[in-house]
Amino acid sequence: MIDYEKVLSNKIKNIKPSGIRKFFDIAGTMEGVISLGVGEPDFSTPWVIRKAAIQVLERKHIVYGPNKGLAPLRTAISNRIEKKHGVKYCDDNEIIVTVGGSEAIDLALRGIIDNGDEVLVVEPCFVCYAPLVELAGGVPVPVPTKIENNFKLTVDDIKDKITDRTKILILPFPNNPTGAIMTREDLEPIAKFLRDTNIMILSDEIYSELTYGRKHFSIIELDGMPERTIYVNGFSKAYAMTGWRLGYVAAPEPIISQIAKIHQYGIMCSPYISQNAAVEALNSCDSEIQKMTDEYNVRRKYLVGEFNRLGLSCFNPEGAFYVFPCIKSTGLSSEDFCERLLYEEKVATVPGSAFGESGEGYIRISYAYSLKHLMEAMSRIERFLKKLEDEKNA
Repeated sequence: MIDYEKVLSNKIKNIKPSGIRKFFDIAGTMEGVISLGVGEPDFSTPWVIRKAAIQVLERKHIVYGPNKGLAPLRTAISNRIEKKHGVKYCDDNEIIVTVGGSEAIDLALRGIIDNGDEVLVVEPCFVCYAPLVELAGGVPVPVPTKIENNFKLTVDDIKDKITDRTKILILPFPNNPTGAIMTREDLEPIAKFLRDTNIMILSDEIYSELTYGRKHFSIIELDGMPERTIYVNGFSKAYAMTGWRLGYVAAPEPIISQIAKIHQYGIMCSPYISQNAAVEALNSCDSEIQKMTDEYNVRRKYLVGEFNRLGLSCFNPEGAFYVFPCIKSTGLSSEDFCERLLYEEKVATVPGSAFGESGEGYIRISYAYSLKHLMEAMSRIERFLKKLEDEKNA
């Protein structure tokens, strides 16, 4: 009989499964659960995008596309970045279309990292960064951000983490899970510091369209930064296109030429139908994004107010669609809090520890769900907190 322990890769065995998916999968086996764990917009993909896809289907000519993506889509992406940030990427050799933002991150890391290279991973953060660094042979170096600094990254946070093995800094703003953003004033000191190094930046801006009261600012807008930045974005969040699986990377040609080889052999090309639909998304859906953002803003304000009312201090997010309330006052770990809340009140959330050690003591709740669902969830959470209080006083 074969010994699978000897067959399987030790590198893979040592990587923990996603903390987001754990609770999502458990919730899927239970009746009556309100799931607030996955960052999945509850809006339908805008009709003009769906219509564009239908037109492609009706032509009955659905084929492989170019490795780097359809030319009209790469042009639309280039125009979009230039319009938003004033930076022009060549659509021919500085942009590649990927299968979602996650593949974009994977390509960027594998194209840069050699075995033993260190990657600064700003935490709390999206669960895929550290595992993808490890899969590429690198060493993730956590860089915790603090509530006292509104979960923003500072120069002091990274200075002591840099060694001669540091290859890249992952800059995840607007942030998942905290909802924190970085302004020009926040980014300028970091850009100034990095200009004197050979460290690259991976700027994951998947939530760049979803900000509240303040326009998103990208580090590529600062002098000297486009040449050392790998810009990652996609369509899942802003356009409610999660299942369409489409993202992209914009970077200097020497980087794109290398990561294109990984994409070519591992994926070949992104879905033809999705790419055609994405051209329409970029060209005609700004008003749809604004409608969704306005609705998210209503939900954001409601949740922040409710958690603060219930005594769970809640950071006021300025981007993305998550709140990150502090549950330290309950005396439970974030894992225990989420597990008990799920089984006792049937509300699925994500423990802050899933986003790095600095996330311990917090939980993440997505407000990419209807206000009706959020209100029912908060009623159950209030009941759960009352139960915890009664246990303390017993």
